[in-house]
Amino acid sequence: MSRRKQRLGAGVTRRDVIHGLGALGASALVPGIALADRVLAMESRASAGYPPELTGMRGNHAGSFEVAHAVARHGQTEWGKPQPVDDEYDLIVVGAGISGLAAAWFYRREHPDARILLLDNHDDFGGHAKRNEFSVNGRTLIGYGGSQTMESPYDYPRVASALLQALGINLEEFDTAYDSEFYRRHGLAGGTFFNEARWGSNRLIRYDLGPLSSFLPLAPSTLDAAAAAAQMPISTKAQEQIARLLTRETNQLSHLPVEQREDYLYSITYEAFLLKHLGVSEPQVLAIFQDLAGDSGVGIETVSAGSAILYSGLPGYEAAGLPPWGDDDPYIHHYPDGNATIARRLVQELIPAVAQSTNVEDLVTARFDYAKLDERDAQVKLRLSSTVVNVANGGSDQSGVLVTYVQNGKPYRVAGKGCVLACYHAIIPSICPELPLQQREALALQVKSPILYTNVALNDWHAWKNLGVGAVVAPGSYHMLAKLDFPVSVGDYRFSGDPDQPIVVHMERFPYPARTGMSKREQLRWGRHQLLATPYEEIENQVVEQLNGMLAEGGFVAERDIAGITVNRWAHGYSYFYNFHDDPWYENWDDPRYPHVQARQTRGRIAIANSDAAASAMMETAIVEAHRAVETLS
Repeated sequence: MSRRKQRLGAGVTRRDVIHGLGALGASALVPGIALADRVLAMESRASAGYPPELTGMRGNHAGSFEVAHAVARHGQTEWGKPQPVDDEYDLIVVGAGISGLAAAWFYRREHPDARILLLDNHDDFGGHAKRNEFSVNGRTLIGYGGSQTMESPYDYPRVASALLQALGINLEEFDTAYDSEFYRRHGLAGGTFFNEARWGSNRLIRYDLGPLSSFLPLAPSTLDAAAAAAQMPISTKAQEQIARLLTRETNQLSHLPVEQREDYLYSITYEAFLLKHLGVSEPQVLAIFQDLAGDSGVGIETVSAGSAILYSGLPGYEAAGLPPWGDDDPYIHHYPDGNATIARRLVQELIPAVAQSTNVEDLVTARFDYAKLDERDAQVKLRLSSTVVNVANGGSDQSGVLVTYVQNGKPYRVAGKGCVLACYHAIIPSICPELPLQQREALALQVKSPILYTNVALNDWHAWKNLGVGAVVAPGSYHMLAKLDFPVSVGDYRFSGDPDQPIVVHMERFPYPARTGMSKREQLRWGRHQLLATPYEEIENQVVEQLNGMLAEGGFVAERDIAGITVNRWAHGYSYFYNFHDDPWYENWDDPRYPHVQARQTRGRIAIANSDAAASAMMETAIVEAHRAVETLS
C-alpha cells in the first residue's frame, strides 16, 4: 500500500496433491467444505505450465526457498558434483525480478549478440512484480501479487524513464485507463472496521482515518470526525481524543523553524508525536493506529512520525505545521497486474517467442508461452525453479565467473564472463563467500520487510456497494487493509464496473511483534519467521472471518461470494529503508558509510543490483541499480 514518496529514499489434503505440503487443508475452512471445493476446482483447471493461474500459496511458495534456507540458515555447501551445462555465457543474472530483467536488457542493449542466462528460484519471473489470475463465471480477473504501481513516474531518474519509454510504457494512457470517478460514482467511501475479537463487536464505520484517501480518490464520508468517533467501540474519553486528533489543525511545532519540522518528525516515532504533541493518552487510540503505518513494516512505536504522516497518510500533517502539500503525480499508474506488466514486457523484449505481440496493451491479456523461456538455442534464456548456491570469480581463464545452482534437487554449474547478483542482498554472503567481510556484513544488514498480499476473487461486489465502502482499514484484524482492486482498464481488459460483475479484493498484512523493544531489523526478522510458519489454511480462515465480519450487514456470505483466494507470501519483501531516529543519517545518499553503499560494490566480475542496493523499495530504484551494476562490468 504505497502513498507519498518515502523520504530517500498436518495430514495430506487433496490440495496438497496439487500444490505440495503446506497448502490448504480444505476441511479446515471455517464455513464448510463447499467453498474449498470450489477453490480447489479452480486450481485444478489451472495449467501447471502457466504460473499466473495458480492460486493458493504464491509469492515465496513451497519449493522456492528451501534450498536457499539450507545455504543461509544451515550453511550447506555440498550438493554433490555439479553437472556442467551449456556453453559459456556473456552474462549470468541471478534473480529474474525487475532488477535482474532490467540488467539483462541493459547488457543486451550494449551487446546485441550477447548470450545471457537468467536464473530464478521461483516458478515464475518478475520477483515481487507478481501476476495473479482468476477465472470467475467465464471472466478472467487479473490482480497484482506484489509490486503495485509506478509511483510518481514523471519524477523518475533518467535511466528508469528511458527504459520505460523504450518498452513502450505510455504514462498518459493512465489518465483515462484509471477510472478516477469510480468510487464517487458508486458512492464508495473509505471505512474503518473494528472486529469482534479485538474490540468486542464487529463494526464497520464509513470513515477514513487518513491512509486510504492519501492514495485513492474515494467518495466523501457522510460522517464528520466526531460522529465517526462516536460510533467506535471505545471509551468516551478515547472517542473524544480521536475526534480531536482527526480535526486538529493548530500548529503544535511552532517552536521549531519551518525548515526544521520535517527533520524533527523523522527523528521521533509517530507514537511519541501523538503522546508529546497531540495530547493522545488513551491506549485505545494508540491501538487503533498501531498497525496503520502499513507497509512501513512496523508499528507506530517504531516508525518515524515523518514516515507515518508524509508517507502513510496518518493524521498530523496540519498539526505539525508543515507547508501546504505540493501537487504529486496522481496515484493512477497501475496496470491490472501492477508492475508485472513491465516485467512481462522486459521478458518479451529479451525472449520474443514468449508472446506474439509487442504492444503493451495486448501483453496485459496475453498468455505467455513459458516453454519458450529456456529454449536450447536461444540467445537469452530464463531458467525458473533454479536456486543459485554459489557464485565465484574464476573460470577456465580466471577472468570470468562460475555459478552453481540447484534445480529439482540436482546441482548444475554454468560459466560466464560476468555476473549480476540481482537477488536479495541477505542471501549474497552465503552464496558468494569470497566477498570481503565488511561487504558481507553490510549485505546482511539489508533485512527486507515481510509482506502478505492476499487477493480474493468475488462473484460480485454488491455487499461493498450496499455498505458504501471501497476500501477499509482494520485495526487489530489479521489483514490491516481490504479494498476493491484499482479501477483500471487497459487494452482488452475491462475492470468490473458493475456490482453484478466479479471483482478482486486486495488485502494486506505486514507482520511484526508489537511493543517488544526489538530493533526494526529484529522485528522484520521476527515477522519473516512468523509469515513462513503460518499455514495457508490459517490465512484463508482469517480472510473468511474478516470479510464475513466486515461485510455481513451488506449481505456478504463468504461461502457464496468467494470464488478464489491467492496468498502472495513475501517473507523477504520491501527493501530495508532506514529509520532515521535510530539509523545513521548522512546528507549524501551515496555516502560510503551507508551499509547499502558498502554492500553493492562490484568485486571482480561479480556486480550487485536489486533495490536493496539503494535501500529503497521503489521499482525505479531497482532499474537504476541494474544499470549501475551492468556499467561496472562493461
